[in-house]
Amino acid sequence: MGKTIESIDPALAAWLESQPVFFVATAPLAADGHVNCSPKGGDSLRVLAPRELAWLDGSGSGIETVAHLRENGRLVLMCCAFTGAPRIVRLHGRGEVHVPGSPGFDALLARFEPVALPTVRAIVRLEVRRIADSCGYGVPTMEFREARRDGAAWLAKSSDQALRRYLVANNQRSLDGLPALQADEIERVVIRRG
Repeated sequence: MGKTIESIDPALAAWLESQPVFFVATAPLAADGHVNCSPKGGDSLRVLAPRELAWLDGSGSGIETVAHLRENGRLVLMCCAFTGAPRIVRLHGRGEVHVPGSPGFDALLARFEPVALPTVRAIVRLEVRRIADSCGYGVPTMEFREARRDGAAWLAKSSDQALRRYLVANNQRSLDGLPALQADEIERVVIRRG
């Protein structure tokens, strides 16, 4: 049976942060715009307060989450238990994007040390307004084997300039043409090697 929860207590925080994958969904304001759902993971989620969390946004081929949040801030984050007791937790709220060099970015980044992702183009902070906990009986059990290393391998054979050119080509606008990252923000993307 589903229920709502007032805040993220230490037990829920530990459960959320232990999930190897979570999903975020956003949408533009336009009725015909593309709704987006993105998987995230790699030890990139942190609970900051009883109604606040953040995650590292690594470089990728799309930029929908950032563009949608900059337009309207609407966000839902979902974690599912793939092992142990069945459970789904959805956290609804307002998201904001912190890019390298913006106020608060460095303080947020410090909460993720050591940083597990090879690149960080932004940190998304979610102000949680609703927490829903449901059974998750429809979610299959699956065994986690390991994190993918493809992104780090690609970065190892690419230069910083090649990565930034890729981001300029793919991360400045959403599928619907909404602005996402500006060229000067792409220049400040955090790249970690080794």
